[in-house]
Amino acid sequence: MIHLSRRLAVLAVPVLFLAATSCAGTTAQGSSAPAAGFPVTIHAADGSLRIAHRPRAIVSLSPTATEMLYAVGAGSQVKAVDKDSDYPRGAPVTSLDGTNPNVEAIAATKPDLVVASQNTDGLRGQLEAIGIPVLVDPAATDLQQVYAQLEQLGEAPGHVARARAEVSSLRGRVARIVASVPKPSRPLTYYYELDQTYYSETSATFIGQLLGLLGLKSIADAAAGAGASGGYPQLNAEFIVKANPDYVFLADTACCGQSAATVAARPGWATMAAVRDGRVLGLDDDIASRWGPRVVDLLHDVADELHAHPVRGTA
Repeated sequence: MIHLSRRLAVLAVPVLFLAATSCAGTTAQGSSAPAAGFPVTIHAADGSLRIAHRPRAIVSLSPTATEMLYAVGAGSQVKAVDKDSDYPRGAPVTSLDGTNPNVEAIAATKPDLVVASQNTDGLRGQLEAIGIPVLVDPAATDLQQVYAQLEQLGEAPGHVARARAEVSSLRGRVARIVASVPKPSRPLTYYYELDQTYYSETSATFIGQLLGLLGLKSIADAAAGAGASGGYPQLNAEFIVKANPDYVFLADTACCGQSAATVAARPGWATMAAVRDGRVLGLDDDIASRWGPRVVDLLHDVADELHAHPVRGTA
């Protein structure tokens, strides 16, 4: 479970840091494709990084990066992950904290590839000071950046072919899901709940763009200060009830125990079309706050909801 302020940071400003030293690498067991030749040069928005040898001791301080590394076949090279990396099962979880990184603790694991989510407390500079080069990728704001980060996280540990196959698979699954949803005569509206204090997201955010592929539009787009909030405004009950969204998506089921029943019990909410007609969907909190390979699962769940509970008169 991730506190809201940390979840918003994950959603709004995720940044990957890939660090490599000159430690010699070996072929990882369980890889489904031959390793890419080394040295390799990784190209990112802030420049290039040359990795001399295949990494064999990866430390991930980002739950999303952890999922990506395993998805591209680098799981056997992952030596340690942060305390919030709860997927996949079996990942070597430690007490390392990606939101409050301890450089000494990170260095003590002797990694030759480090992945983190933010440059907290000048993490990049501190790592460079002890001889660990850092590659910075910008936040993933759309699916294209997700695909690019997957390929980069495949190239860095030597799993180019596996990463490309993963990207191809994701592209195909997304396309099939989008094609399966009937195009509505008007954009269907939704309220996306991040927590019980009504923090939400607009159509311009990563999740908003993902749901937009299914013809959905966030009611938060019309909220005062939506742009200034970085796309994550705090709404109020009156605004939500008045907007009367077609669907309600709850990304606070595990953290905060929210469900269709608790939403219906809120004063005035039972009058909303989404609540009255059973169009309230509980989501997996973690999947809903990460931009890794499981975004396709989120898309699939929402598409299933659109099929199971269509809005009348919009076909």
